[in-house]
Amino acid sequence: MKISILKNQLNEAIQHVSKAISSKTTIPILTGIKLDVTHYGVTLTASDIETVIQATIPATDNGKEVVKVEEIGSVVLPAKFFVEIIKKLPKDTVDIEVLEGFSTIIQSGKSKVNMVGLDPEEYPALPAVDDDQAISVPGSLIKQMIRSTGFSVSANETSPILTGVLWSLIDGQLKLLATDRHRLASTQSALEEDITIHDVTISGKTLGELNKIIPDNDEAIEIVVADSQVLFKVGNVLFYSRILDGTFPDTSKIIPTEFKTELVLDTKKLTESIDRAFLLAREEKTNIVRLEASGDGEVRIESTSSGVGKVIEQLEAVDITGEPIRISFNSKYMLDVLKVIESDKIHIGFTGTMSPIIIKPVDDSQSLYLILPYRTSN
Repeated sequence: MKISILKNQLNEAIQHVSKAISSKTTIPILTGIKLDVTHYGVTLTASDIETVIQATIPATDNGKEVVKVEEIGSVVLPAKFFVEIIKKLPKDTVDIEVLEGFSTIIQSGKSKVNMVGLDPEEYPALPAVDDDQAISVPGSLIKQMIRSTGFSVSANETSPILTGVLWSLIDGQLKLLATDRHRLASTQSALEEDITIHDVTISGKTLGELNKIIPDNDEAIEIVVADSQVLFKVGNVLFYSRILDGTFPDTSKIIPTEFKTELVLDTKKLTESIDRAFLLAREEKTNIVRLEASGDGEVRIESTSSGVGKVIEQLEAVDITGEPIRISFNSKYMLDVLKVIESDKIHIGFTGTMSPIIIKPVDDSQSLYLILPYRTSN
C-alpha cells in the first residue's frame, strides 16, 4: 500500500472515526484504525464493537486530487499515536507506505515516522444492515432532537436499557424519549415517511458522539434500522450503533394530562433564578430548591445551605391558574431542561406536591419534560 494524501482531509476523517475508539477494549486490533486503499480513495474504520464509524476520502473532490494512489492495500495503525501524529505533521501532504510485515512509514516534509502496523485481516467485519428500513431526516432536526432528550438518559449501568434513547416512527411521527426514572424528556417531529419503526433504543453516549459528526445544516441524514444495528449515513461517514437489548419501560401512565396548578414563566428569567439558587443548593450536595406559587402571580424560588446561607428569588408569572403550590425539586434537573428549551416562555404543570412536574415550551407542543419532586421535612 502506498499513497499520497492531503493532510486536512485525512485528519478530518481520523477525527470522525476515532470517536469509536475505546481505551477499555480488551481486543488489541480494536485499539487501531483500519485503512483500506483502493483506486477510488481511502476508507478509515474504527470500532469498539458497540459502535463502528467509517469515513471515506474519495480520490478526487470537485476535480481536485485528494489521494494519489500508487499501490492499493490495507493496514491497521495504532489509533492513539496515529491520531496525534497526523495532526502535527508539518506539510499539507502526507505520504503513507506499508512495507513487509505491515511496518508503515508516514512522511510529511522532512518528518518521517515509522509505525508498527497490524494485520487488517484480523479486523472485525462491518455489521450487515439491510436498506429496507431506511428514513431520511434533516441533520439539524436530528441534532436538536438528540440534544433535547440525551441529557435524561441514566448513567447507571445496572439498567442498561435506560442508558439509551428510545426511538419510534409511527404514523409519520418520529419520537425520541429518554428517562433515568427521576426525570424524562421526549420530543417528536413529523416526517414524510410511511414506514414504521418500533422501540429502537440507542445508547445516549453513542448519540452524543454522533451529534459531533452531524454538520449544522439541513443536509439529509439517512437512518437505516436493522434487527440489532442502526446505521446513520452522514455524508462520507457511516456511523453504526448496536441497538440496546431489553424492553424500555412504558412511561405513558406517569405523565399527567390535567393539572391543579399551572404556570407560564419567562424562560430566561426562570433560568437565571434557578441558576443562582443552584449555586447554594449544590453546596448541600442535594441540588434541592423550593418553588412557591400563590394566586397573586408571584413565584418564589428558594435554596438554603447550612454553611453558607440562603438564596431567595422572586419572579412574576406571565400567567398562573389553579391552587397555590409549594414544591421541592432537583435544580440541576430543571436547569438541564431549561438549557435545551428555545421558547421564550415555558408552561409548568403541577398535580400535587409529590406528583410529577411537567414542563413544556409554550410554542412547541411536540416537546415534554418531566421531573419528579422531592419530599422535604419543611
